[in-house]
Amino acid sequence: MKYRILLLIALSAIMLLAGCMKVGPDFKKPDMDSQVRGSYQHAPSDVEMEKITDRWWLAFNDSELDQIVKNVLSNNLDIKKAMAVISEMRAYFVQSRADRLPNLQLQGTAGRKRILPGIESDLYNLSLPASFEIDLWGRLGRAEEAALASLTKTEENARIIAQTIVSETITLYFQIESLERRIQIIEQSIENYRRNLSFVERRYEGGLTSILDLRQARRILAQTESTLPSLRQELGIRQQKLAVLSGQYPETRSARTQPEDYFKLPSPIPPGLPSGLLLRRPDIRAAEANLRALNAKIGVAKANRFPKITLTGNFGYSSGELDRLFIPGSSLWNIAFGVLQPIFDAGRLKAGQRAAEAQFQQGLADYARTVLTAFSEVESALLTREEQLEKRKKMLTFLAEARATQRVAENRYDRGLVGYLTVLDSQQARFQAEENLVLVELAILSNRVTLHRALGGGWGGPE
Repeated sequence: MKYRILLLIALSAIMLLAGCMKVGPDFKKPDMDSQVRGSYQHAPSDVEMEKITDRWWLAFNDSELDQIVKNVLSNNLDIKKAMAVISEMRAYFVQSRADRLPNLQLQGTAGRKRILPGIESDLYNLSLPASFEIDLWGRLGRAEEAALASLTKTEENARIIAQTIVSETITLYFQIESLERRIQIIEQSIENYRRNLSFVERRYEGGLTSILDLRQARRILAQTESTLPSLRQELGIRQQKLAVLSGQYPETRSARTQPEDYFKLPSPIPPGLPSGLLLRRPDIRAAEANLRALNAKIGVAKANRFPKITLTGNFGYSSGELDRLFIPGSSLWNIAFGVLQPIFDAGRLKAGQRAAEAQFQQGLADYARTVLTAFSEVESALLTREEQLEKRKKMLTFLAEARATQRVAENRYDRGLVGYLTVLDSQQARFQAEENLVLVELAILSNRVTLHRALGGGWGGPE
């Protein structure tokens, strides 16, 4: 009895030590202060900050867009698959955590054997074998850390997928609106060219203009009409892609009417946009989680070089008669304490530790590259925003001048002061300016989507 008590005391001390000792380095977040700035170079400094939640698409103030994004988040198949992957990784994490707990089983046997001719014996056994690895060096604890970090990485990867899908959805929505507006401009120009052709035909029949003017009028009408099928095809393809993202059958519909003032300039970017917003980017958080997992695996590899201490035991009953199986006299038990220490492995375990350390250095480089790439994407989006807004101002001025030029040219043609080619040039310049303005406005909206994606969401508090 005295030795059993001493053994239990010794085991308790070992288990207590196992709960607070972990070999290998503890994780420290990499210091990137020397490589990044506190704010962005191209962020504005003269506007009021408008707080936006992580549902950043609400900044576009479009209820239809909001509903489409909700449908995509609920029904997109890639997002559903990503959620299933998270469930799989959670199960693996539970498995890893279970390794730190005792393993208890129920074992029962019943049999009959012949001892001598004519003499047979029955034997019944029922026992509870158990085993438990005492995590003295923190091997199992580090393995659990690695599994938890891998789970976190999987969750962040799912957010990357969701963010990518949402960004693609919103961009497709704006592309569809832009195509509808461009189709509308082309249809208006076709109607204008048809009126012009009728006017030129009457003048030609009256001998007031040449056959060249008539041919030119027919040419520009046919040329403009030929652009419609391509735009309608492109519109249908965008509509099909958006339907698939929503988990729906890829159907198409006719172009809607978009008013001339359909474009709404997005709200301004807050001044001194803090670089800390990047910490919400799921790819950066995934890279950090990967670094945590690799760091923990160094501890696992190092602990493998130390002795493994295992406690096994068995308690049960054994009897030759079933009705006497559970009496105290039929009980049996044993407890064992085992130690496994590698003696010679030709450097395999040490090489495993070095490999884990090298993998951590690779992960460190990946993390630094991810952070710098994120800053590059934000700076690029901010710079593009500045230039696109300036380009739109110039385009509005150009469009106003093109419309004025068209009016003057048509007036002078009616008075016989200029040829019809001058009128055609002015009309083409006006309609091309309208279409170019639509493309610039699409670029501004697409850039805003890119900026939010680069920042990992909005610039208000997360929901």
